[in-house]
Amino acid sequence: MTTYTACYTKIEAGYMGQLLEWPEVITEGATLEECRAMLLDAAQEMTKAYLETGQVPPQAQLLFEPLPVPTERASHVG
Repeated sequence: MTTYTACYTKIEAGYMGQLLEWPEVITEGATLEECRAMLLDAAQEMTKAYLETGQVPPQAQLLFEPLPVPTERASHVG
C-alpha cells in the first residue's frame, strides 16, 4: 500500500480532488465525501492500469515546508 497526498479545492460544482504525487489522478464531486471516494476509485483504477502495462505507479516523495511570502507593498522612492 502507498499513501498519497490528496489536495481538495472548492469549486463552483463542489470539490476537485487531485493526488499531488500523481497529478493525472484528478476527480470532481458534488461533496467532499463524494470527491474523496471518486479520487480513491480513480487512484485504484490508475494503479491497476499501470501494473497491467508494466509501469510502476509514482511513489510518495513530497516535501512540504512553509514558504514566507512578503505581502507588504514596497514603498516607491523618487
